[in-house]
Amino acid sequence: MSPEHIGFALLILGIFLLLGKWIRMRVELMQNLFLPASVIGGFLALFLGPGVLGRIAGNFFGEDSFWITGILTEEIMEVWSSLPGLMINIVFATLFIGTVLPGLKRIWNVGGPQLAFGWSLGWGQYVIGLLLALLVLVPFYDMPPFVGALIEIGFEGGHGTAAGLQETFADLGFPEAYDLAVGMATVGILSGVIIGIILINWGVRRDKTKIISNVKGMSAMKKAGIVEEEDRNSGPEKTVRSESIETLTFHFAIVGLAIFIGYLLLEGITWLEAALFGSDFMTYVPLFPLAMFGGLAVQFFVDKYDKHRLVDRQMITSIQGFALDILIISAIATVSLAVLGEYLVPFLLLALFGILWNVFGFFVFGPKMLPDYWLERAIGDFGQSTGVTATGLMLIRVADPETESPALEGFGYKQLVFEPFLGGGLVTALSAPLVFQFGPIPFLIFASVMLLIGLLMGLLYFGRKKAE
Repeated sequence: MSPEHIGFALLILGIFLLLGKWIRMRVELMQNLFLPASVIGGFLALFLGPGVLGRIAGNFFGEDSFWITGILTEEIMEVWSSLPGLMINIVFATLFIGTVLPGLKRIWNVGGPQLAFGWSLGWGQYVIGLLLALLVLVPFYDMPPFVGALIEIGFEGGHGTAAGLQETFADLGFPEAYDLAVGMATVGILSGVIIGIILINWGVRRDKTKIISNVKGMSAMKKAGIVEEEDRNSGPEKTVRSESIETLTFHFAIVGLAIFIGYLLLEGITWLEAALFGSDFMTYVPLFPLAMFGGLAVQFFVDKYDKHRLVDRQMITSIQGFALDILIISAIATVSLAVLGEYLVPFLLLALFGILWNVFGFFVFGPKMLPDYWLERAIGDFGQSTGVTATGLMLIRVADPETESPALEGFGYKQLVFEPFLGGGLVTALSAPLVFQFGPIPFLIFASVMLLIGLLMGLLYFGRKKAE
């Protein structure tokens, strides 16, 4: 991949962001749905890429046609597919830079309910999936029991985890599980975005949201996503002189330092674990939770030594918003829409029951577990549990565009415990081999116990605190 290909792919991504913004400004339906330009542009790119336009063109002009990839080249799609994994590190690294560092009490109070809610949704997917496998998929479709784990693998693990388990599925004697897992990841992202937007709009119209309200009273400018001229401020402060370093460049370097610290932490812990215990637990942990620790380390240093207040929170927030927009549009644009064949009915059953469980959890557990801003907070975990972390972040951005609620903060705290296990972590990676090795019943019992712990913590501990 040449630098020219990378640069050109980023330019095209920018054009789709502009088209998304133009459509948001012109189409009232998009305004009423509160769709960000990144989501609109992402779906536009998805439709014009190999997944939709390319497939249609292939049917008419053949597999060797110039239009087989739509209007987007393979090089563009390759660059875009790498962006979500990079941008999510920036999003989490910027969570605490320029803010007052939270104490352990706040982390527990804000992140605890999110952890209990997300933990319940994640382990519940294993329970639902394994029950479905034991009662329907194994006896009627002659499939191995570990296919019950594909709901969590596809929904929370996403395409990356599914791709990483391709050889594992082959070793377990059912390589078709790879196509099912990728299909689950695709359905998860699409349903997460679509159903998530529907849930946010339901919440707005039923006065369940605290951030977005009074839709009928919104001005046309606000619906279009434009700040009124009289409400515009000067934006982020210039904290350094341009002849030394541009303010944006300085803050971007600060964010880069936070991510690098997270990388060193991950590499150090991985090496130490291998040297002391001979295990590889930390190799399954993604970088972005450690990037958040890097941001905490940077902010600790800033609190102590930044006497001239060089770090501006507004500038950091702008960098975070930029990364989120790039993450969202590239994640949606590169969704795979490969058609599933032989196992279509089992696939649809897994997807349907997984979605129903997440929707049930959103409506039943969300209001009872989350102490405040329940919809803004629950929508992020719904998005992650249906379509990976990026979907959760996107839905939080729709429900809370100015980060006025603790939704993003609590979502970030939750990842510290959640990600090493679920959502692409150790349990996600090892679930299929564990079911294969020890059988579905022991894993089902274990998943049920984990689900029960999440429900008890959420409903009886955090739920009672809310009632008080």
